[in-house]
Amino acid sequence: MRRLTRPRLLILLAVLLSLGIGALFMHAIWTMRQDQWNFATRTNINLAQTLAQAIHHTLDSFDQSLQGVVSGLEDAQVMALAPPLAERALFDRSLAMSDIEGVLVLNLDGKVLMASGPRKPAPGTSVALEALGLLRAGQASALHVGTPMHSPFSGMYVLPLSRPYNGSNGNLAGVVVGFIRLQHFNDLFASSQLGSHSGINLFLLNGTVVVRFPYNDQDTGKSLAGTENMRRLQSATQGSFSNRAVLDGVLRTYAFHHVAHYPLVINVAQSIDEVLADWRRSAMWLGFFALVLMAACIGLAVLSARELERRQAMSAQLQQTQHDLQTILDNLPSLVSYWDTDLHNRFANRATELWFGITPEQLRGMPASTLLGPDGYAKVQPYLERALQGETQTFERCITDAQGQQRHTYITYTPDIEQGTVRGLLVQSIDISERKRMEDELFEEKERIRLTLKSIGDAVLCTNAEGKITYLNPVAARMTGWSKEAAIGQDIDQVVPLYLNNGLLLQPSPLHQALESGLSCGPTRGIVLQGTQGQRYDVEESANPIIDRHGQRTGAVMVLHDMTETLAMSARMARLAQYDALTDLPNRLLLQDRASHALAQARRDGRLLAVIYLDLDGFKQVNDCMGHEAGDQLLVEFAQRLKATVRESDTVCRQGGDEFVLLLPGLDDVAHLDRLAHKILSTCDAPFLLGGGCAGKGGCIGVSGGVALFPQHGHTFELLARHADEAMYAAKRAGRGRFYLYHGEGLPPSVITPRAA
Repeated sequence: MRRLTRPRLLILLAVLLSLGIGALFMHAIWTMRQDQWNFATRTNINLAQTLAQAIHHTLDSFDQSLQGVVSGLEDAQVMALAPPLAERALFDRSLAMSDIEGVLVLNLDGKVLMASGPRKPAPGTSVALEALGLLRAGQASALHVGTPMHSPFSGMYVLPLSRPYNGSNGNLAGVVVGFIRLQHFNDLFASSQLGSHSGINLFLLNGTVVVRFPYNDQDTGKSLAGTENMRRLQSATQGSFSNRAVLDGVLRTYAFHHVAHYPLVINVAQSIDEVLADWRRSAMWLGFFALVLMAACIGLAVLSARELERRQAMSAQLQQTQHDLQTILDNLPSLVSYWDTDLHNRFANRATELWFGITPEQLRGMPASTLLGPDGYAKVQPYLERALQGETQTFERCITDAQGQQRHTYITYTPDIEQGTVRGLLVQSIDISERKRMEDELFEEKERIRLTLKSIGDAVLCTNAEGKITYLNPVAARMTGWSKEAAIGQDIDQVVPLYLNNGLLLQPSPLHQALESGLSCGPTRGIVLQGTQGQRYDVEESANPIIDRHGQRTGAVMVLHDMTETLAMSARMARLAQYDALTDLPNRLLLQDRASHALAQARRDGRLLAVIYLDLDGFKQVNDCMGHEAGDQLLVEFAQRLKATVRESDTVCRQGGDEFVLLLPGLDDVAHLDRLAHKILSTCDAPFLLGGGCAGKGGCIGVSGGVALFPQHGHTFELLARHADEAMYAAKRAGRGRFYLYHGEGLPPSVITPRAA
């Protein structure tokens, strides 16, 4: 109970002491403010009085000079002098002061009669003067201080002072007016240093601004009549007060003094911020120190009051922390222990029971050599020595635990270094047996995949998520021309340039499409791979993204199946289906297709179309005498000669055996057949070189032909072919070596007489 009461009492006393300190400092600060304010007020009052006396002296001196001019004007002897002498007598050297703009003698109409100064206006010049209006209104006075105006001499702002004078008849004749530059007052005020937003003002008692220093002449002539500040200036001959300025709104303290009997008041206006600037800086520091002292008192009391409670709390917290730390370490899936520099154990978690069959209490103080045994200690001794020199050590080691099971462990020796000295070692041993087993299985699986990819006949390439090559199998290396080492890290489009059959580059790459969309692309045929050595492969490509277990695309796989041989075989099969294997001439299937197109064209154009059946005379004798190979050579050579005799638009077809069919579309007249018959018959004039022999000498090889025309002899190819065949057999029966033209059903065909082209 006493422990709870004393801290509270101590805190209460500290609060009371702090409040006392704060009160003392506040009193001192307030006293300093009053002293600062009173000092500034007295200083400004004295300054206003001094400036008022200086202005009074200046105006008195100038007024005496004006009175001298008036006396001269009213003296008949002076006025009887010649004008130059009269001006010299009137304007003596007392009017040559540096801040006197000049003196004018004006009549009642404001005309200049005489003037002093180097830049005096010409006689007769009119000057608007406030004093003249007052004289004419019957409000004459001995001396009149006018409103600031622009000088008739230089145009600068001046303060006019005037006195009336009488003429020789004793009546009022005009005024003598002198001008004091306002710069004279600015120069007078410039010796005072009042700070920022502060200044000195000279007013007429009617509220008109004469000079505001240091604000130049921008406010000269303005009227403050009726304002609160002006009423205070008019209410007494001297004094001080604080208020906000009318012209600029700044809060200032004012000290004022009237200029003797003149209608002027001098006003020293100092910014309150400037007056209290030094006091505020001092007050800020004193307040800061007061707050520091007060906070220190309360803080020390609080610290003292809480010290006992904190010690008890720290003791309980330390016990709880030790318990929590022990609980955490005992439940870690690893063996954690601490050893001093002599390699004696100082701490270990409960894992020692499972690994070594002893409790942490039994292990504490035990040397490492005793725990590990001679052989085990010898294996880890080099790591221990380097760790005691300050180097962290990590290594793997197989041990047999207390249950006789093999454990593959990952061991870390971390030096406990303080100020450059090793104080002990923190040892952590992690059982990685399961991880090693999975690594072995993963390696075996990877090896199986590698061998599989190496063995398959397709090109396989793998990339990362940016499309950079990470793997290619030997088939891919062979087809692309890139080695595995050179290709790794290159973009897939650089290593595997894919083109369409028309030669255009395939854009975008299928693998990049798979990476962007996350969807499989292909398989797609009709793609060409260009290797670095100029090799060309027709391939079937497919690309698939690699998705990890989090659904993220980590890469892609492209598979290229070489279709070159397959497509070539397909092309050969397609050609064999339409061309004769021996002569490479179109077969009957292709002939029928072309005939249907030619007949349709002939019907549209109204032109002739001819079908010619040919039979090679003497072929059987060559076949029987020289063998089948010679017969085949004869057919091939005859086919070549036959193709050379017809047009590009004509079709030469081998019907079978030694029979050939010609399809001649777009004929203009029958005369073309005479010339063609001559060419075909001439193809057998030259002998045929067949292997080791020669055939065709002496006319033993010849040709017979039959012709049918569209539309005369039929409107279908089958009908035209039958009629041409009938005409050919008629030619053979008639003696061979000739062409017959079909004439109609039951009519004998006629002989086509060959004519040279």
